[in-house]
Amino acid sequence: MKKIILLAAAAAVGLSAFAAQAAEEVTLQLKWVTQGQFAGYYVAKDKGFYEEAGLDVTIKPGGPDIAPPQVIAGGGADVIIDWMPSALASREKGVPLVNIAQIFKSSGMMLTCRKDSGITSPADFKGRTLGVWFFGNEYPFLSWMSKLGLPTEGGADGVTVLKQGFNVDPILQKQADCVSTMTYNEYWQIIDAGLAPEDLLVFKYEDQGVATLEDGLYVLEENLKDEAFVSKMAKFVAASVRGWEYAAANPDEAAEIVLENDATGAQTEKHQQRMVREINKLVAGSDKGIGFLDPADYQRTVDVLLGNASTPVITKAPEGAWSHAVWNISQGQ
Repeated sequence: MKKIILLAAAAAVGLSAFAAQAAEEVTLQLKWVTQGQFAGYYVAKDKGFYEEAGLDVTIKPGGPDIAPPQVIAGGGADVIIDWMPSALASREKGVPLVNIAQIFKSSGMMLTCRKDSGITSPADFKGRTLGVWFFGNEYPFLSWMSKLGLPTEGGADGVTVLKQGFNVDPILQKQADCVSTMTYNEYWQIIDAGLAPEDLLVFKYEDQGVATLEDGLYVLEENLKDEAFVSKMAKFVAASVRGWEYAAANPDEAAEIVLENDATGAQTEKHQQRMVREINKLVAGSDKGIGFLDPADYQRTVDVLLGNASTPVITKAPEGAWSHAVWNISQGQ
């Protein structure tokens, strides 16, 4: 009897080891630090959605010194999260990124201005100082200024661009009339710092006709020739969508899961709960489901990028920059 028990135990250990070995490994590189912006992925991992799909997923936080296209080009990730302007610019420069799923349907980017600056509309930007993020995040802004006919080299007839750090100090200290913000993050940092909504005026890029797609999932083009890789990514996308659906239904729990994964301890519960709710608004919207890239949205992004003749992000319309192959399989199509 003892021998039978030992054999059964050994078999159980063997099966467990085999199951662990059989799990397909996936490394995801985030665009930024651990926060509610990426709640769906952390939820999918915490709730076992990836494990149920036979995946062992490693989520790598980003930061100011981490460029996801460089990470995947160097073999440090299987799939990355990036904004489409950055991804298309990287593709043109030789990193063949392909969008396999578009998680954010809408843009969260805004320019937030102090009302006491006297700005009431984009027509008042002339001669003003505007805070702008760089490292690929400046592309939609430059396209907007080009559309408005405003040079970005300063002067009375243009705008002075302040290279904004990843904070909102310039508007709090009145170093800039307006700063770049996201609906889910920096805007609320301004509010938490003491300015009230009625003290501010926001210009959403979506409303200005210069919005570009954010937070999509990208892989290297050559890997899509591998059926096993495509199958693995389809499992990853399906499980990630489950994570986002759960986050939409349970935003406070999703925020708590994000906090549990924040190794820095820098995030707060209030801010993350608010962020997850705002992020869910950007994820929702596609009538085909979370992750479907609408070709019209893609074309709008390309048109915005090509429309900036003075400082072009891309010089020609990309080819092969997106594919529905993975998303279709993830949906059982």
